[in-house]
Amino acid sequence: MVSARDGGGNGPENGPRNGDESWLRLRTVGQWAGLLALSAAATLGLDAVGLPAAWLIGPMIGAIALGVGGATIRVPGSGFTMAQAIIGCLVAHAVTSSILLSIAQNWPLMLGTVGLTVLVSGIVGWLFVRYGSLPGTTAAWGVSPGAASAMVAMAGDYGADVRLVAVMQYLRVVLVVLSASLVTHALTAGSQGSAIPVAPVEALDLRGLAATLLVAAAGGWIGHRFRIPSGALLVPMVLGALVQTGAGVTLQLPHALLTITYTVIGWSIGLRFTREVLSHALRAVPQMLLSTGLMIALCSLSAWVLVTLLPTDPLTAFLATSPGGLDSVVVIALGSGVDLPLVLALQTLRLFVVVLSGPPLARLIARYA
Repeated sequence: MVSARDGGGNGPENGPRNGDESWLRLRTVGQWAGLLALSAAATLGLDAVGLPAAWLIGPMIGAIALGVGGATIRVPGSGFTMAQAIIGCLVAHAVTSSILLSIAQNWPLMLGTVGLTVLVSGIVGWLFVRYGSLPGTTAAWGVSPGAASAMVAMAGDYGADVRLVAVMQYLRVVLVVLSASLVTHALTAGSQGSAIPVAPVEALDLRGLAATLLVAAAGGWIGHRFRIPSGALLVPMVLGALVQTGAGVTLQLPHALLTITYTVIGWSIGLRFTREVLSHALRAVPQMLLSTGLMIALCSLSAWVLVTLLPTDPLTAFLATSPGGLDSVVVIALGSGVDLPLVLALQTLRLFVVVLSGPPLARLIARYA
């Protein structure tokens, strides 16, 4: 039998419950505020020293700090889906007519070079899985040669530990960009007038921005609704490429939109870390360094092959075959006077091949290693 105190809503049992709810809300707000502050501090610090992908790594570091500390907040699944879709549009944005023309003119050599890079990553991945200490699918996704944000976004759909994949991918990005910067400095030292100015920031195009958001929303919904493997990223990528090349609309991804996207992905990854996961990742750092160094060395071999078969300079070939992030490599290439269309063409082709071949290659490596 229910007493008046139980049903009236003003009894002593209800007071603490309301107090608990208020305290939980206050704790949640505090955690989000702390996450925002830590992320901003880490991002600005990393950006100040010129670290690549700082706008993603910074939020991830802030989220890891809170996750390891026992934070309970999480990024909604719809937010992560939309972030994946924006990354798909970012990949599609790299497709231009000059790049497609360059690929069409030299497609056998370019496809062979990209295939060699993917084969190299497969070999490194097999060695990592066979003799390393990480789970098979996680290691296979972690050594993928490029498309770091795409690989991190897709890895969780295939049973990999997205937290460890993120550590491996972005450690590779940092090392690759550092090596590319050193090689660029060495090969351009003493040259005069070879540098070209960095392209100016695009003026805000509301039509392009609207098209980007529409492609991301529609493509992300289609991929999620029909349960297409990695569809939240792949469907917008294909739709965006079709819109940009067929409809004559240039997708636009302002810095503010990419900042939010990278932040959402970084938070989604970092908040999943626990003390046990972080400890496991730190133990695997020597293996990660070894695998990345081996991949850079083998990709440099493919750059040498490219120089011997195509009339291009060594720096262009090195940047074109570098297994780093497309955006980071382009920033380096813009200021070094290299053949930028060739670099973009090879990097873009590799990006698409890596995204499409990642799932079957990871399963193959995990199965046979």
